[in-house]
Amino acid sequence: GFSRQMVEILSRHGVAFSSFDVFSDEEVRQGLKAFSSWPTYPQLYVAGELVGGLDIVKELEASGELDTICPKAQKLEDRLKSLINKAPVMLFMKGSKQVAKCGFSKQIIEIMNDTGVDYETFDILEDEEVRQGLKSFSNWPTYPQLYVKGELVGGLDIVKELKESGELLPVLKGEN
Repeated sequence: GFSRQMVEILSRHGVAFSSFDVFSDEEVRQGLKAFSSWPTYPQLYVAGELVGGLDIVKELEASGELDTICPKAQKLEDRLKSLINKAPVMLFMKGSKQVAKCGFSKQIIEIMNDTGVDYETFDILEDEEVRQGLKSFSNWPTYPQLYVKGELVGGLDIVKELKESGELLPVLKGEN
C-alpha cells in the first residue's frame, strides 16, 4: 500500500521515475536499508540522494516542494517534437535501416537508400506510446512516416509519388 501511494503521488505530479522491486533481491533490500540508514520502504532518491519515505514525500507534496525537487516526465507532445527533429530527415517505421520489420518499411528504406540522403530511423515497435501518439500528433494514421526538418512529408505512397515525379531528392534536402 505504501509503495502504491508513493507511485500515485509521483504520477500525479508528472515526475519522471523508475522503480526497483526490493522483494526481487533480498541482498539489495537489506543492503539499501543500511546504505541509506532508512529502515523502511518505499525510499525515494533524486539524483542519487535519499529524499525519504512516504511520509516525507507526503510532506513535500503538501508544502509544494515536491514539484521543485523532482524531475518532470517529458510530455508526449514535447517528446514527439524532439524525436521528429532528432535529424533533418527522420523516418518512423517498423524496424530499423538495417532490419525493416514490414513490407512497407522495407520499400521505403530501399527508396531512401537509393537517394543517398542521410536519415535517421525510429522503430515504432519499440515504443507503443510514440507509435500511438505520433498518429494523433501528425494526423497520419499509418506507418511508415517520413519527416523533413520537423515537417511530415507522408507515408510510403507519398514518397513513391515524389520519387516518380522527381521531387523526392529536393524534398529530402529541404528545398521544397
